[in-house]
Amino acid sequence: MFENLTKTELYATLTGIFTACLIISNIIAGKTFDFFSFTLPCGVMIFPIIYIVNDVLAEVYGYEKARRVILLGFFMNLIAVICYNVTIWLPAPAFFENSEAFSIVLGSTARLLVASFVAYLVGSLVNAKMMTYLKKWDEKKLFFRCIVSTLFGEGLDALLFITIGFFGTMPTEALLVMIVAQALFKTVYEIIVYPLTRYVIGSVKALPEN
Repeated sequence: MFENLTKTELYATLTGIFTACLIISNIIAGKTFDFFSFTLPCGVMIFPIIYIVNDVLAEVYGYEKARRVILLGFFMNLIAVICYNVTIWLPAPAFFENSEAFSIVLGSTARLLVASFVAYLVGSLVNAKMMTYLKKWDEKKLFFRCIVSTLFGEGLDALLFITIGFFGTMPTEALLVMIVAQALFKTVYEIIVYPLTRYVIGSVKALPEN
């Protein structure tokens, strides 16, 4: 899958994938959808890619390099948000009829932006830290490390994003169900795609360093 790349080259590629997926996730996170009897943010759709890449970065490259990518993703997303809002504020010509639709899609409220940024930073860093910490404890149990790190990281991500972003806009019971449902949904998804995660990690570990 990665035969013609070195670990250094792939690190740059993974950084680009992670950052792009994060920006996409934050654009679509403001909308929710019904999943059977649960309500989930649409951002969960892109989650599998983000957290598989996060797991690969932490497992193969270590916490410090994973942290660099996470922080880079944060700042690139911040730049994107600033550009969105400047674009919205600039006066549009009379013939441009989609200003309102443009604002609805890209003009997330300050509350949702804060919720997204805080949840992303805490969730991603905790996920990466747990992966590397548990690796020192037992390097052989990759499945255990992937699932536990996701459960902790996604649990905090869901708790922070939904509480900060939606508290007061819906009944408390619905808010709690949404938090639990999102965390469990992402953890179950991680379990389902674990064979792919293991394959990718194994393939990357087999690459030459430079």
